Amino acid sequence: MTVVSMVLTVIVVVMWLGESMPWGVALVVGLGLDGGWLATLAYERRLAAQGDHNNAVTGVGWGFGLVATGVLVAHAIGEESAGAWLAVSWLPLAAKALWLVHGLWERTALTPKALDSIRSIQQRARDEAAVARAQLRAVAGTEETRLVAVTQAGARVARVQAETAGELAGAWSVLEAARQGDGTARALTCVTERVTPESHPSWELPVWSPADTRALLESAGLTDAELDRIVYELINSQTPPLSYREVASRFRAAGHSASETRLRASWRRVTTPAVEA
Repeated sequence: MTVVSMVLTVIVVVMWLGESMPWGVALVVGLGLDGGWLATLAYERRLAAQGDHNNAVTGVGWGFGLVATGVLVAHAIGEESAGAWLAVSWLPLAAKALWLVHGLWERTALTPKALDSIRSIQQRARDEAAVARAQLRAVAGTEETRLVAVTQAGARVARVQAETAGELAGAWSVLEAARQGDGTARALTCVTERVTPESHPSWELPVWSPADTRALLESAGLTDAELDRIVYELINSQTPPLSYREVASRFRAAGHSASETRLRASWRRVTTPAVEA
């Protein structure tokens, strides 16, 4: 566009001034105008290459563009068909504007090495994003499989519990019906009539509680005196005396029954006097 603008400027200057002066002089005037514009443009590009800028040089360049545009417009006005010349009169200013845009582009231009680095970073980011998506999908699939398995296992447990509860409820219903039945009471009365002739026994289902169970176990166990005697015999059954672990093992192997707390308390009662002596 710059070259076309220069050629049009020279042609218009020669045609315009050729009537009043020799065409050679007009050619020199046109070439001088283009040469000044070209020199200003070259100097401006050199400053841009060095990372510098000069407002005066830029203003001179725009001035040459305005002069070239003015010459084209003045020539178009004097012609009979002014439309064609007016259509190209904007080329000098457009060329200067394109050089300005090109200068702005050069200020933001990057080296091939920087562009390769940017492409590598972008590719690495895409790879990491793809790997992250694959990991998330894998974790989601694993979690879904685990939840399905847990849900199915829970459903099976719930079904077994429901069936067991139903069976227990049926068994307790049968026992309750047997307890409340008249035939059961008469049968028990017939069996126990000679033992308790004036009584009316009734059969009650046993109801157990933790307190009753504990009382029953404690009543069926050994007393403290009996427990101390057995522990004393086991300790002195050999020399040196047995340790608590050996005494506990032999105590249970002999068929005796006592809680760990009572057995350890008996051990302390039996061994404490020996330690003090």
